[in-house]
Amino acid sequence: MMYAPRSGGVKRYLLAKRDWLRSHRPDVGHTIVAPGRRTGQAGPGLVTIAAARLPFGDGYRMPASVTRWADMITLLEPDVIEAGDVFVPGLAALEAGQRAGRPVVGFCHTDAAALAALHLGEWARAPARRQWAETFARFDRVIAPSRHMAGRLAAAGVDDVAVQPLGVDIELFHPDRGDRAGLLRQLGLAADTRLLTFIGRPAREKNIEAMITAVERLGGSYRLLLVGAGKDARASDRVISLDYEADAPALARLVASADAFLHANENEPFGLAVLEALASGTPVVGPRNGGVGELIDERVGQPAEGVTPVALAEAIEALFARDLDAVSAAARRRAETRHGWAATFQGLMRLYGEMVQGTEPARPLAMSA
Repeated sequence: MMYAPRSGGVKRYLLAKRDWLRSHRPDVGHTIVAPGRRTGQAGPGLVTIAAARLPFGDGYRMPASVTRWADMITLLEPDVIEAGDVFVPGLAALEAGQRAGRPVVGFCHTDAAALAALHLGEWARAPARRQWAETFARFDRVIAPSRHMAGRLAAAGVDDVAVQPLGVDIELFHPDRGDRAGLLRQLGLAADTRLLTFIGRPAREKNIEAMITAVERLGGSYRLLLVGAGKDARASDRVISLDYEADAPALARLVASADAFLHANENEPFGLAVLEALASGTPVVGPRNGGVGELIDERVGQPAEGVTPVALAEAIEALFARDLDAVSAAARRRAETRHGWAATFQGLMRLYGEMVQGTEPARPLAMSA
């Protein structure tokens, strides 16, 4: 469900996996099944199932029929199925796996309980957590992108969760793509501007208001650039908003041209945009908690003691008091040595291989996600 025209990290993960498999494991077929305008083949390795657009959903669509999804997945004859959510697609993946006798992996990309409480109120937390945990408990294997998410699943009663961090394209996201002077001219900002950026969805959990208020508190030369996240955000003379950037090199230029990357979601399951910033040599200010806290420390950025405007402002100010060039170099080294996509997909292929042992198909391995 999180694969949409303007979606973020989950879509980038799926597309990166598809490309890596084509280059490194041509014996593995890979098909993405996602909601779309119509049912059928929508591109190489992409099948869509007709679903209604969500109002105010920025292109997201709501799958409605478990049976239709299960029928399509079954038709693809996968050897292993990876489900990216626990709602209609996830339930359909489980049904298709039962029909075909094939293993089904649940990859936990979201904290359903936290999102339900945020968007619907605290009353929704317990039932969402219960449904979330009950569905994940049915998968043959469960994967989390961070220790934070594995811990959330364990606390809800889901055992034996494998942790497989996501990665980043270290060639696309690179310091050499930076053009700080050019970006400042493009935005009409002075050369002494201290430019922070956040790139992501305009979702409530991203805590955009806290970022805006933090930069307003700092005043002076601090400015915040929101890319894709500024829709419906409060207007401020400290903030510049750009639309969603679909062109990958242009996006990489924006990330590498900022002085720092700002993140304010302490319940982030992972934080793929944080890795893109590190690979670009852009120091990160973000919370110590959640998936982001597992990616950053004082060597590559400035952990904040919370996500209130005061805590974020204090962390931003502390970062700019340091040697940014040294932090930038450390950030790039961290991405190069720990977070290339190859490690992610090699780990996943080992897990998939373990799951299909004893049911080795006559044809090349095929998987649906």
